[in-house]
Amino acid sequence: MTRETSKGKSRPKLSKRPVLKPYAQKRDFSITPEPSGQTRYRRSPQCLRFVVQKHWARRLHYDFRLELDGVLLSWAVPKGPCYDPAEKRIAVHVEDHPLDYAGFEGEIPPNQYGAGSVIVWDRGTWTPVGDPRDGMAAGKLVFDLHGEKLTGRWELVRIAKPGDKSEQWILFKKRDAWARPLAEFDVLAALPDSVIARPLGALREAPGVADDDDPAQAIRHAPRAPLPATLRPQLATLSPTLPSGTGWIIETKFDGYRILARIDDARVTLFTRNGHDWTRRLSSLAAEIEKLDISQGWLDGEIVVLRDDMPDFNALQNAIDGHRHEAIVYFAFDLPYWEGRDLRELPLAQRRAQLAALVADRSERVRFSEAFDAPPAQMFQAACRLGLEGLMFKRADAPYVSARTQSWLKAKCKLRQEFVIGGFSDREGAAAEVGRLYLGVYADGALVYAGGVGTGWDSATATDLRKRLAALEVKDSPFSTEARGSGRWGGRRPAVVRWVRPKLVAEVEFTEWTPDGQVRHASFKGLRTDHAVKSIRREAVQTAVTPHGVAAIKVTNPERVIDQSKGITKLELVRYYESVAAAMLPHLADRPLSLVRAPEGIDAPTFFQKHAETAMPGLTEQPVSLWPGHAALLTADSPEAIVAAAQMNVVEFHTWNSTARDIDHPDRVIFDLDPGEGVAWETMQEAAMLVRTLLDELGLQCWLKTSGGKGLHVVVPLAPRRNYDEVKAFSHAAVRHLAATLPQRFTARSGAANRKGRIFVDYLRNGFSQTTAAAFSARARPGLGVSMPVSWEQLSRLKSGAQWSIRDAREYLSFQLADPWQSYWETRQTLTEAIERLS
Repeated sequence: MTRETSKGKSRPKLSKRPVLKPYAQKRDFSITPEPSGQTRYRRSPQCLRFVVQKHWARRLHYDFRLELDGVLLSWAVPKGPCYDPAEKRIAVHVEDHPLDYAGFEGEIPPNQYGAGSVIVWDRGTWTPVGDPRDGMAAGKLVFDLHGEKLTGRWELVRIAKPGDKSEQWILFKKRDAWARPLAEFDVLAALPDSVIARPLGALREAPGVADDDDPAQAIRHAPRAPLPATLRPQLATLSPTLPSGTGWIIETKFDGYRILARIDDARVTLFTRNGHDWTRRLSSLAAEIEKLDISQGWLDGEIVVLRDDMPDFNALQNAIDGHRHEAIVYFAFDLPYWEGRDLRELPLAQRRAQLAALVADRSERVRFSEAFDAPPAQMFQAACRLGLEGLMFKRADAPYVSARTQSWLKAKCKLRQEFVIGGFSDREGAAAEVGRLYLGVYADGALVYAGGVGTGWDSATATDLRKRLAALEVKDSPFSTEARGSGRWGGRRPAVVRWVRPKLVAEVEFTEWTPDGQVRHASFKGLRTDHAVKSIRREAVQTAVTPHGVAAIKVTNPERVIDQSKGITKLELVRYYESVAAAMLPHLADRPLSLVRAPEGIDAPTFFQKHAETAMPGLTEQPVSLWPGHAALLTADSPEAIVAAAQMNVVEFHTWNSTARDIDHPDRVIFDLDPGEGVAWETMQEAAMLVRTLLDELGLQCWLKTSGGKGLHVVVPLAPRRNYDEVKAFSHAAVRHLAATLPQRFTARSGAANRKGRIFVDYLRNGFSQTTAAAFSARARPGLGVSMPVSWEQLSRLKSGAQWSIRDAREYLSFQLADPWQSYWETRQTLTEAIERLS
């Protein structure tokens, strides 16, 4: 049988039964863990899945797979996908794979087809443009991707000629709002990890796969966890188009203030999106939320004031400023935590089902944000006709992530954002009122002029604005661009501009940005007090996901070579720390630091910094009382702090064995295995195992990491009960025991002469104020090796203490599906029995 194509020609009708014989013939399923393809897989006919698997076989490549007619059409893409339309990536069409291969991660054994490591690098759904079967036959397949990392429109084009040994295609990004130059954003380098082992916070499963799951059952099985003290909100990406496909929850984009409610012991604390406590400011609303009969939880929502059932931002501002809080309504739309259970990893649809049941009709001022069951385009047109700001589109299957994601999108009827007020002019004929505001946004630390606004206020508001701005008046313009030096601006009859200190933030609605970066047809909506002035940027469509938890940072002298031996630049070092910051943070947070800084690179003089003698933006200065007689100690307590330190030429991060919370009692002891001249690497491996054996006999668990240099670190977590003198004495006794038992291998005395041909196990690292290179820290040595946490099972496969550098560590980590130190953080041991056994 045949069917007609779009061009009128006939071609064979595709079989309804997937033909996977080539796939099966290449694999021995008694050896390989890959799925055999025999499992029947329930799927939604409206929703086609795609997956990109990162596959390190003989060489690294990416397997790009699209679901169609019951199989996964597959291409091997050696260089991987790219957001730059100018990058045409070769994609070799290979055999179809079974649908259940989409979730496969693991090791394909040696001597098997495709032997090597496989992770799921991206996944989601895809929407073909036109008939995909016609596209495959014609060799031109156009489609939209809705993934965690890849999104927007893409194209596959066959370039193979008849008789070619392999069927080559090219994969490339179409020019749309999501496209980005490779020099600006390399998605492979920025987001190298598995979306299963380290989810970004977008798609989980194709909509429809788990539609019949019981939300209440899922809530009951969510992991138990203590109530978080703080919670950063999930943020939405401004979308230039309405999302396509199914699986989106559509809500009103409220014209109000984002508020998160923390409930502990049935008492409510209200926080703005920036973490400011507004409980006293909105005390009556907090009391209303307490009526929900929740003893412990976090709610996410927005406060508004309704006028004729429509949000009115100006009325909200007046209600807040005038303490008329009874008019404020809280629309709750998410439930990240509830009654001892962390719900953030659950799909949004399940969290919302529980939230709807909790809110119900208990209060007129606390309402559930209802979703609309209608086509996106129809809903958006209706919202704009009604005068709403826009709509929110959220993936029903997405977890809650404290970052800006593409699983939450916002579509605006008109452009609207916050601006910094840098100047004003008086209203003609009414000098007591403001006539025009001059607006700016920050870029690279400077306030850039963005145009003006002269409408949107009544006489009372204009008078109030005039009084507020007059109190901030200064002589010189705060703008860095063409506004500087201008004396008279605006309108047919130019008005005198009065400059002000940039302290106030206005929300402004406008129709578009002009080519020279100014707003057009702007209208004032109100002042905002929930945004820091320095945070105001031009809000653009976010065209790709950024690494979780790290804000963008300007790198000065990015091309400066800091390691002449390998040509490594400062930008490479900063980007390395940006990529590992989230994993590194638990090893750094709250621990006093000793930093190795290399302002001119590691080939020039470097220096240690322990104290806050010079400004280190982002790092936390601890109270001077922690170490009397010394300057303030420094800690790195956020991913941003790690990246900021790297920008300030920090190469190495060394940490104390105690935290700032209890600085006199170490919570770990470290055995630093430092080889002398002539010690073979195999001897180092044996030495580490001997140290582990001794500690095991003493009843202590220990963990292993490379030093990033020549040695290895064996780390023992402790309950912080003993002081430094006691812990150091224990480590010294353990090293003396090793040296006495195996004098040909170990020495307990430092100095090059004492350790020639032997290993000095450095117990001195365990004294007060002494530090050791932290996990994931680079080392200021040729090649910029990295201290890497590893499992004991990996020890025999290690080739050196500097096996990984900043150039390949991130790639290695992307294939690690489990943290080898996962149980380290829950292990707290005492030294009492170990000290007795050594004595």
